[in-house]
Amino acid sequence: MQHKPAVRFIFFTVLLEVLGFGLLIPVGPHLVEQLLHVPPGTEPAKLTAMAAPYFGWLMATYAIFQFVFSPILGSLSDRFGRRPVILISLLGSALDYFASALAPTLLVLFITRALNGVSGASIAACNAYVADVTPPKERAAGFGMLGAAFGLGFVIGPLLGGWLGSIDIRLPFWGAGVLTLINFAYGWFVLPESLPPDKRRPFSLKRANPLAVFVHLTRYPIVMGLGAALFFINLAQFALHSTWVLYTNHRYGWDELATGFSLTIVGIGAAVVQGGLAGRIIKRTGEPLALLAGLGLGIFAYVGYGIAPHGWMIYAIVAFASLGGVAGPASQAIITRSIPPTEQGEVQGALGALNNVALIAGPVMGATAFSYFISAEAPFYLPGASMFLSAVLSFVGLGLSALVLARFYHVLPRRSEPSPQN
Repeated sequence: MQHKPAVRFIFFTVLLEVLGFGLLIPVGPHLVEQLLHVPPGTEPAKLTAMAAPYFGWLMATYAIFQFVFSPILGSLSDRFGRRPVILISLLGSALDYFASALAPTLLVLFITRALNGVSGASIAACNAYVADVTPPKERAAGFGMLGAAFGLGFVIGPLLGGWLGSIDIRLPFWGAGVLTLINFAYGWFVLPESLPPDKRRPFSLKRANPLAVFVHLTRYPIVMGLGAALFFINLAQFALHSTWVLYTNHRYGWDELATGFSLTIVGIGAAVVQGGLAGRIIKRTGEPLALLAGLGLGIFAYVGYGIAPHGWMIYAIVAFASLGGVAGPASQAIITRSIPPTEQGEVQGALGALNNVALIAGPVMGATAFSYFISAEAPFYLPGASMFLSAVLSFVGLGLSALVLARFYHVLPRRSEPSPQN
């Protein structure tokens, strides 16, 4: 393929964007605690309770700006080309990381997270670039490559962030900035423009509206129902993400390296299940049973995280949580079979936007629950409150999924085609 160096660059761009996000997870809560500038001698539990809501909103800030600017940057790349949008975004990300490393106050840290959400929205332009340079028959492999970059970033990022954070809490920000700056320099020389001038179109505010994509979900009952279920499931997952470091540090005394290692194990488990085992399991059980069983395992995993008295037990629970990952591919298989090929892109884009909304709300919900139930104001002490909240949200997702499958499948749990849409 004549665009191999450019496609390789796109792979590293997506990898570094996800890796940079993963780098910061093990150290983010502790940096927030540092920037609160509380009086010396403040009890650790009180400091953690104070920091948790700020960290939840910090994650939500990134998600809000990425949600708003993803269609905007995608539309800008349709107008001005992919190359300038991708390169400018990379340079912006590098500068944001450096600014985060130097942030003297929480306000500055929130501003850098907002700007990083804007620059991180360039993944939409990266997807468009791959579509531009790959023939239709090779496009699935191209997007599979981007999926591999996402998975690899979530595996490497937390471990590297935990290791660097154990040396200095701000070192992961410097590391992410340097790597992104190197990739920007590499892209400057190897990334040609993929969109010819004759195929560009004027910038449109209508196409750049992030809310407009949700219209595509209303056309198909199965998509709308499972989309709602996935929303609650993703709320649960992102609520967990926002409190994992806070919870394991508060309850088990884990430091940055330990939490980074645990998140890497979670990433490896997800990669093993979704990259290989999920297909085999779904083939044997059928999509409906795999979806419901996966969600059920997820609920038990959340409860297990919340009640585990010892840190080593978390790793045993991760195995169940990883097997629960079959629910994602199973739901996607059902959704893709229920819509025509000509509308796959629009529907997947709408589901991605719905996922971003969950990424906004989930961290705030999880961090607020955790903070309240370890504070002196709580009616009782319950450090696993955010985990139990995730279990409840997943149970709602399970119930919605069961209702949709019962309505649109003739027989459960045997695999069958969806019944005709209304």
